[in-house]
Amino acid sequence: MTRVVLASNNPGKLKEFSASLAAAGIDMLAQGALGVAEADEPFNTFIENALAKARHASQITGLPALADDSGLCVQALGGAPGVHSARYAALADGTRSDAANNARLVADMAAHTDRRGCYVAVLVYVRRADDPRPIVVEGIWDGEILDQPRGSNGFGYDPYFYLPDLGMTAAELPLEQKNQLSHRARALRALLQAVRSEYAAPTH
Repeated sequence: MTRVVLASNNPGKLKEFSASLAAAGIDMLAQGALGVAEADEPFNTFIENALAKARHASQITGLPALADDSGLCVQALGGAPGVHSARYAALADGTRSDAANNARLVADMAAHTDRRGCYVAVLVYVRRADDPRPIVVEGIWDGEILDQPRGSNGFGYDPYFYLPDLGMTAAELPLEQKNQLSHRARALRALLQAVRSEYAAPTH
C-alpha cells in the first residue's frame, strides 16, 4: 500500500477518499494525524487552492498528498460564489452558515433569468512537494438555481441546486444516488483511473 496524506481533516472526506482509493493500493491518512496544520487558500481558482494544500501537506510529511477544492459556480454571477462558496455570506456581512450563504445566493439571483449553475470539484495529487506534473482532475455537476429550497437530505447549496433531468434538487436525492452523481464522485472516478495508471505494474 502507498501511504498518501489527505490535505484535510474532514472525517467525511477521509472516509470517502479512503474507500475509493483503497482499490488502487492507496492508504489515506488525514494531515492532522501527522501534525500538519491547514494551509492557506488565498487563490481565486479551485486548482490553485488545491495545489497549494497538496504541496503544503507533502512538504511537511514527505509523503505523496491529495487535496481537493470545491464549490458552486453560477453563470449569471460570473462564477460566484466559486472558491468562496463556504463563506459567501461572510464576505458581505460576516455571517457564516449554510442558511446565510443560501439567502445571499437567492438575493443575488433575484434579478437574473439565467439560472444555470454547476458544482465543481478539483482534486490534485502530488507525488512529492515539488512535483512538476501533479495529477489534476475535475468533476462538474450541472444544474439550475432555484429561489425556494426543496429537500432535506443534502447540505450547503443542495436544496437550491435543481437537476432538470431528474426533476429533483440535490437535497431530494437519496444519499446513495447523490454519491454516484455528484461533482466529487465524478472527480474521484477520474482520479482513481489516473492513479491506477500511475501505479499499474509494467506489462513488459
